[in-house]
Amino acid sequence: MATKYKWQFAPRFRRNAFGWKSSTPILRIKEALAEIKAIAKKEPVLAAEGAVLFLEKLAPAIEQVDSSSGGIGSAVNRAIEALVPIITKADVSGAVRQKWLERLWDALQEDDMPYLEYLGEFWGELCMTPEIASYWADYSSPTLTTMWEHCVRTGEYGYYKGTTACLSALYASGRHNELLELIAKSEYRHKSWHNRMWGAKALAAADKHAEAIRYAEDSKGLNAPLTAIAAFYEGVLLDAGFADEAYARYAVAATYATTNLATFKALAKKYPHMQRKTILRDLVASQPGNEGKWFAAAKDANLFELAIELANRSPSDPRTLIRAARDYAAKQLSSRSLHWRQG
Repeated sequence: MATKYKWQFAPRFRRNAFGWKSSTPILRIKEALAEIKAIAKKEPVLAAEGAVLFLEKLAPAIEQVDSSSGGIGSAVNRAIEALVPIITKADVSGAVRQKWLERLWDALQEDDMPYLEYLGEFWGELCMTPEIASYWADYSSPTLTTMWEHCVRTGEYGYYKGTTACLSALYASGRHNELLELIAKSEYRHKSWHNRMWGAKALAAADKHAEAIRYAEDSKGLNAPLTAIAAFYEGVLLDAGFADEAYARYAVAATYATTNLATFKALAKKYPHMQRKTILRDLVASQPGNEGKWFAAAKDANLFELAIELANRSPSDPRTLIRAARDYAAKQLSSRSLHWRQG
């Protein structure tokens, strides 16, 4: 195992360490991530141990924090996304990895909010091998099966903190038929994409692309995350080599970022063969009446004629227009100066 190290974040994440305000714990989470990432550059095993320790201490420390704004929940999810690769990349024995998983499993079961629920989606990755994943599938699936069978008989609602981790482990272990059969037991009231996405992934992994898309399509319903489902369709088609079809049918619906500019950049990155002007026009067409809000994306892509067209079609923020005019004037001046020097 790694060298002994006194983690600076550890005493800050004692049980009920924070009050109801989220600003301080969000800052402390960022500091802990920075510390773990810095160690990961030199001692990856030590960093992985720190990541497990942090995830163990996280939920008890923040259980009194007001989560209504979503800020603390988003910070936790980002932390999980950052720490899972650190844990999986550590070169350790199967016994050590099992110990880590046991600690993380206990953290999941003891989290009542639940802040760590998202960690279950990465359980198969954390297992690293089909054998370890199969162990956790065997460990958790009897409880999940019993719960869902009871719900079918009684019509009651049931909740098991290990549900997502179990489905993820079954998927990672390659036990796809068993996974599909288990998911079917959950549909005593309605079909949930949160569960069915694992069945859709299993079908896609078996190269049953059309069947995977039909299975996902059948998951649509009230409160279904349509963006996530569209992203799944898109991923299946991209993996199968049908980039043009993926773009035409699902790309716009599947791509969302915090700003229009970020959305445009994300889509352009996924489809480098597509003209950026075409991508932007498709995004604009997807939000009729909000053409002016895509002005910044057009300006950033140096599509100035399109930017002017968008500004004329619906209102744009005057400050954005002023900055765009200044940037465009500076670019024109620089171009003319270069032309003059070359002449």
